[in-house]
Amino acid sequence: MSTADHLPEGNTPDARPGAPGSTPAVTLSSTLVLTRALKLAGILTIALIIVGGVIGYFADSWTGVLSAVIGAAMAFVFLGITAASILIANRSYSSPLYTVMFFAIVLGSWLLKFVIFIVVALLLRDQPFIDKYLLFGFLIVGVILTLVIDVVVVARTRLPYVSDATLPH
Repeated sequence: MSTADHLPEGNTPDARPGAPGSTPAVTLSSTLVLTRALKLAGILTIALIIVGGVIGYFADSWTGVLSAVIGAAMAFVFLGITAASILIANRSYSSPLYTVMFFAIVLGSWLLKFVIFIVVALLLRDQPFIDKYLLFGFLIVGVILTLVIDVVVVARTRLPYVSDATLPH
């Protein structure tokens, strides 16, 4: 089995953009994994919103529903920011500054996510339409479930030990 068998269709072993004889579009293996994780996390978030809505209604009427929905949605948004930043950073793969750009984009998104979380937490802290315990509980459950999805998707993904590598001829 050659290294070309592990590359996405249409790419050659020396398919780094800009290399002689390479194809212009390269799909990195992490793109497929992240896309699958985002889809599953979206489905799980919808299920968590439905379950959280029911539990929230019985725990604290419509205040509980709103709190559970916001908590579950926040978990998905924060997962989505990280995954989207990696997908965006992967678009710069052809650049000689790919590594620098990748880490700048991903670390910048983590900083943005931290700031957004602090701002949202401060804004929702003393609101009368929020049950803090339900919001926090469903935020934690959502984060744990998205982490489980990440582990399952990565564990089930069949990739070679070294992917997206250019081998000498």
